[in-house]
This record gives sequence, C-alpha cells and structure tokens, in this order.
Amino acid sequence: MRKIVYSMSVSLDGFMEGPNHDIGWHRVDEELHLHFNEWLGTMGAFLSGRVTHQLMADFWPTADADPASTAAMVEFAGIWRDMPKIVFSRTLERADWNTTIKRDVVVEEIRALQAEPGGDLVLGGADLAATFRRLDLIDEYRVYVHPVLIGRGRPMFRPMEGTTDLRLAETRGFGNGVVLLHYAARR
Repeated sequence: MRKIVYSMSVSLDGFMEGPNHDIGWHRVDEELHLHFNEWLGTMGAFLSGRVTHQLMADFWPTADADPASTAAMVEFAGIWRDMPKIVFSRTLERADWNTTIKRDVVVEEIRALQAEPGGDLVLGGADLAATFRRLDLIDEYRVYVHPVLIGRGRPMFRPMEGTTDLRLAETRGFGNGVVLLHYAARR
C-alpha cells in the first residue's frame, strides 16, 4: 500500500509562509534541492490543493529553460512535469501537465489510489493537509525546519481536535542549517 506523505518547509517558529504569502525566507540551496529531487523523483504522484498546484504550475513547467536555473532546478522541472498530479479543487476548470482534478477528498477514492502500484504519494498544501489529517489519511510527515524566525504568517497546522501520535523515523541536517524531521503515524 502506498503511503501518503505530507511534506512542508517551515520556519523555526512554525510558519509555512510569512505575511502576503512570502516564502522568500526558505533556505533551498543546491544540496537541499538535490535531496528533494532524489526523494520526490521516487514518488507516484503529487497531491495538492488549487493554490499550491497553481504556484507550482506557474513556475516549474518552463524552469529548465531559464538560464538562471541551477542544475537541481532543471532536474526538478522534469520531475514535476512528468509526475502524475492530482489537484483537489472545486473551482479549477482545467489543469495541464499530467494533472487530474478532483472536486472532493473521498476516503474510499484515496484508499483505492493508495492500493495502486507505484511510489508513495506526496501531499502539499496546508488546507488540503488539514482535510487529510482530519480524515486520518496521512501516513508520514516530512517537516523541513528552516533556521529563521519570521514572527507571523500562516502556520503549518491549523488548530484541530484530537491528537495524532507519531514516531520519529529519521532526522537529517543540511549544510544550510535546514533540518528534516521525518515522522510516521502510529496506527
């Protein structure tokens, strides 16, 4: 059974984005980007909400044509384009780049998707992750903690009833000070 893995970068004080959707404080250097490419290249699909999908679709399809792109960015552009993507949106009319639109998160459909062969499914976007968490659909959490305090912004997790018990699966530090905290759900 494929796992659903929620992956997100956060500031040390727990924000995934600053005011006005600012993510300029992310410390993604070549080492970290190569790590993302190695891991994400093994995934079976990207699952995201409309906002996250559109942010990715606005940049990655042609990033490899930008002379300012690093080798890791060029590689990720190909990974992103080729990877199957499922975007959950009630308003998005159409999506390109190997993307399927789903209107709602239906537990039975997600479980059927997990039962298909292939790599794990990476989940992106705080709103969609809140829905998946409420429905107990997240198997692992990969939190990339960036060495910065931004003071305010959008938190990675919304307040929610109940406790999710996790076990530490892996930690890894990167040269730029980012630390990966990888947890698996206890079930």
